[in-house]
Amino acid sequence: MSSLAVAETHEMKRSGMDDQEFVTVRVAGQLFGIPVLQVQDVLRGQKRFHVPLSDDFIAGAMNLRGRIVTAIDMYIRLKIVRPEGEAGNSTMSVVVEHKAELYSLEVDVVGDVLTVSPDRVERNPNNMDNTWRDIASGVIKLKEELLVILDVAKLLNL
Repeated sequence: MSSLAVAETHEMKRSGMDDQEFVTVRVAGQLFGIPVLQVQDVLRGQKRFHVPLSDDFIAGAMNLRGRIVTAIDMYIRLKIVRPEGEAGNSTMSVVVEHKAELYSLEVDVVGDVLTVSPDRVERNPNNMDNTWRDIASGVIKLKEELLVILDVAKLLNL
């Protein structure tokens, strides 16, 4: 193997180690990415309990293996108007940890894990809604749509 081939192979391996992985989710058809290292669990159809006097985006609380988890209604948190007649009960949620507390991000669909190189991550577009710009750490252009990368700390800076 030539020294150039060895150098190229080494570069490919090195750049692969820097790849970022995101759990993809959909809310109202929009694709979002959550850094995989921040995801604790993916749940389906968990029973939750009402939390009196909580903010409107708090969908309730649930018990997950003995820990209290605050459920976040992502439609309300992202200021997305829920289609008329659609109930506020998401069937899927992604559990993340922030400041030693667990939060369940209630979404419509949990997709695959997407692996991308850091050079594919672009800055937030200037025309992005301020609410989304404040909680997004960047975007990735895919073939047919835009993936908005959620900054979990900013999203949960309640």
